Formats: sequence, C-alpha cells, structure tokens
Amino acid sequence: MENLKIYCVTNKEINYIGKKNYNFGWVGKEPIPNGYISCRENNDIFNKEKYYSELTFHYWYWKNLLASETSRWVGFCQKRRYWINEKFTNNSISIADLKNNLLDFIPETLNDYDAFICEPINVNNVKKTKLLKRGFQSIIKNPLLLFDPSKQSLMLHFDMHHGHGNLKKSIEFLDPLDQSDFYTFVKNSTAYNPHIMFISKPFIINSWFSALFPWLKRCEKHFGFKDLKGYDTQRLYAYLAERYLSFWFQKYTNYKTMPWIFFEMSK
Repeated sequence: MENLKIYCVTNKEINYIGKKNYNFGWVGKEPIPNGYISCRENNDIFNKEKYYSELTFHYWYWKNLLASETSRWVGFCQKRRYWINEKFTNNSISIADLKNNLLDFIPETLNDYDAFICEPINVNNVKKTKLLKRGFQSIIKNPLLLFDPSKQSLMLHFDMHHGHGNLKKSIEFLDPLDQSDFYTFVKNSTAYNPHIMFISKPFIINSWFSALFPWLKRCEKHFGFKDLKGYDTQRLYAYLAERYLSFWFQKYTNYKTMPWIFFEMSK
C-alpha cells in the first residue's frame, strides 16, 4: 500500500516536482498535457470550472477514482501552493529546496490523526480604511468592528470580499446538523485553514465530499451562475468550500495542521 498520494490541481504545466507519488489534475481549457489526469469525462462538472475552481477536479476524483483508491493517505494541493515538510522554515525557496522538502510521506508517528489541513491564516487586524471601504454595511450594524479585532470574524471577511450576506445565506442550505455550529464558527473565528488543501484517509475524504458537494448544489439553486463575476464572486462556490473545510475537518476529524508554501517559477 502506498503511504501518500498527492493530487496537484493545475491549469498550467508543472515540470519541476518530479515526485512519483505526485499526480496532476488538469482543469485548464487547453489540450491536456501528457500524463495529466483529465476531469472532463465520465461523471464530471467541468462546465462549472470557473465557478468551482480546483473543486472541479475534487468532484471528479470523488466520483471516478476514490472508490478504487489504495493509498493509505490521499492529499490535494494546487498550482503554486504545496505541502512542505515541517522542518523546513525558509520563506524564500528555490526549485531545489522545493524538491527536497515537498511532503511525500506521512510518518507512522502521525497515524493516529485522521487528517491534515493547512496552517491557518488570520483575517482580523484589518486596516480601518479597508473596513470602511468594503465593510461599511457591517460597520453600520456594529461600529465596534472598527476598534476590536476580535470581532473581525470570518463572516465579516467574507462579507467584505465575496458578497455581503452570501455566507450567511449559504448556511441555510447546509445539513441541519451543521447549520448552527457552522454559523457560530464563522461568526466567532478570526482564522481559517486556506486553499481547500487537505490530506486524509480515503473514507474520511468520502465523508467530506459527501457533505460538501450536495451543499454546494443546493447553494447553486439560490446563487446560480449568471451574476457571479470578477474576483469577489465568480469563484463563490470555492470560497464557500474553503470556509466549510476549516469547520468540517475541525468538527469531524482528529486533525493536525501542516505547513504549506507558495512557490511560483520566476518568468
């Protein structure tokens, strides 16, 4: 049994990794490069790619590959964002550093965990000028948002950047078991685990996707696609999934956060 298999979702060719257990899921509109996995066939949602982003491949994997998965651990990363070994601490990284420090094995000492998610990023301590510009509707209701960073929650952050009220409305379409808990989470948390990246055991992955994709399908009936445009809302379903992932893995798994790194080839 393979210890860890990673699927890197990308719309650009990546030729600098060279790890046998790294597989590349293609979500680009261009011809599929040799050796990359297509998600345009069988049970797929490729027609929604510009709204679902990397979730397009996640869905395809769930419907077409997961049932036959033999690896102990399966993980997902994406172009420019990769799992990195815990001992690596440099912020500036070369290709050689990346190759030598990409996470490619889960040690036995971590087998008691169910899942690994990205180290969190904070969304509070927002500049007042940005709060006034993008969060005015929220400030009118609660002026303390300007002065108390502990009140600058995930809900406020989503309202500012991805459509005021969209996250709150989406919670109405969640499974009733999660509605209250998720609402509490986004109202009180000031950090989340980014990039829809995770590593987990196959049966956990099936549970995650079985919760995520039916919820997003229900959200589609309200938000649709026609009015989703630009950075703020075009990828609304990916932004919703990103926040729900933080909550879901924290609620339902024995998880550990793991480091990740941004890497882009210089032009």
